[in-house]
Amino acid sequence: MDGRGQIEAMAATPVPAWRASAQGLYEVLGALRHDLEARAAHRLEGWDGQILRHDFMPGAANLADYLALRRHDLTAFQAPLAALGLSSLGRCEGHVRASLDAVLAALARVLGEDGGAFPRPEAFAVPQARIGAQRDALFGAREGGPAARIMVTLPPEAAEGPALIDRLVMEGADCLRINCAHDGPEAWAAMIGHARRRATKSGRRVPVLMDLAGPKLRIATLEGDAKARLGAGDRVAILPAPVKARGGKSGKAGALAITLSHPEVMAHLAPGVPVSFDDGKLWGKVVEAGAERVLVEITQAPERGARLKPAKGVNLPGVDLAIPALGEDDLRALDFVMGHADLVGYSFVQTPADVVRLIEAMEARANGRPLPAVVLKIETPLALRNLPDLIVAAGGRLPVAVMIARGDLAVEIGLDRLSEIQEEILWLCEAAHVPVVWATQVLEGLLKEGRASRAEATDAAMSQRADCVMLNKGPYLPEAVGFLRGVLMRMDRHQDKKSARLGPLGLWRDGR
Repeated sequence: MDGRGQIEAMAATPVPAWRASAQGLYEVLGALRHDLEARAAHRLEGWDGQILRHDFMPGAANLADYLALRRHDLTAFQAPLAALGLSSLGRCEGHVRASLDAVLAALARVLGEDGGAFPRPEAFAVPQARIGAQRDALFGAREGGPAARIMVTLPPEAAEGPALIDRLVMEGADCLRINCAHDGPEAWAAMIGHARRRATKSGRRVPVLMDLAGPKLRIATLEGDAKARLGAGDRVAILPAPVKARGGKSGKAGALAITLSHPEVMAHLAPGVPVSFDDGKLWGKVVEAGAERVLVEITQAPERGARLKPAKGVNLPGVDLAIPALGEDDLRALDFVMGHADLVGYSFVQTPADVVRLIEAMEARANGRPLPAVVLKIETPLALRNLPDLIVAAGGRLPVAVMIARGDLAVEIGLDRLSEIQEEILWLCEAAHVPVVWATQVLEGLLKEGRASRAEATDAAMSQRADCVMLNKGPYLPEAVGFLRGVLMRMDRHQDKKSARLGPLGLWRDGR
């Protein structure tokens, strides 16, 4: 019987006494440890030749261990392990083999046997230190601040003078993000100049992430009543080119007609295909499809309706668009990025081949300079499925981090699955010793309106388990940085990733 069969058999067998429980756990976890070693070795063989950075090898090996471990359902063994005062393996992500070996050694002592040696303490401490070092190298180091770094997205006015960036850094910003979908090289250069001068004044690094736009599908043009609020039952025409440019008419008076940034995707649209506009504010489905027009009927909308605007995003969940992750606009932006950025954000990366193409494009522009680190933005179901291989393809060559890009990801996989998936991404990246960025709509109400909702405050608290938290643009950005910093600092007293810190409870101490 293989390791998985033994685990399933054990789960179905009652273990009434602690000694029988310990004996059964020792046997089944020993079989699992053997199975893990074989499967992890096989996966590492598949990654052979991709890992050129010696520093990344421990993370890759532990990731292979974690993927082998999580093939199994360990739920049935967690309560029996805890009842014996042992680790339930619920916090083993960063040190899988050491965690298993520690449990096996403890079970052997419980049974009075001379089991294997306990792992050395550094087997647990070193992986956490490695993740922390990568976090600091990529997103900045700050004494006296929260463990999670704060990344802020710079608005256009950050190019006008140093005041905004100075205030953001003073409020607690550690890393600055420039979205290459907006502004241009002149504004980018001004922003980075202000950032570098501020870093010199403060005596610490303030890294700059430049985020390539990628093949984000957007509304390119809009014709008709641009002020119209769309509700359920309304229809929108998708055209291959603007009507006015073709000298035609869009149809009935007041009807909305749009074109897309990638008109070739019209060929993938068929009746019944779901369509999302503006990160899910409007949902519709295709009711007619042809080469010259695709008609979308709105099925879900806010009570007051919602407007479509040029440059807003469009998502087609479940449709494989096969658009290259690195387009011509990205390559032009990369000409600037390579001389200025500390990190490159890779939007809509989906396959290891996408990663190879980015690295090759950076190498072609490096002119002897070291390459920036890569932040893989996970935004599609295919990227999720390929995440271990994406991490290895990038981390085997360059320092790497992963961004949970929750806007597009939620639309693509369904909002109901987002909470589950963002947890799994956190676990997988901790296993690979790779930092994670928690992004999209963090404190959105505070950023835009000056006041956070209770749900947003809770989301900000949950973000503390990541290594970096990203804020978008908004008129209240400095206030949001200060608020987020305070939340993260307080949460650091209670939580370290999945592990609860058992500090004293101040409110109820001494019987008060």
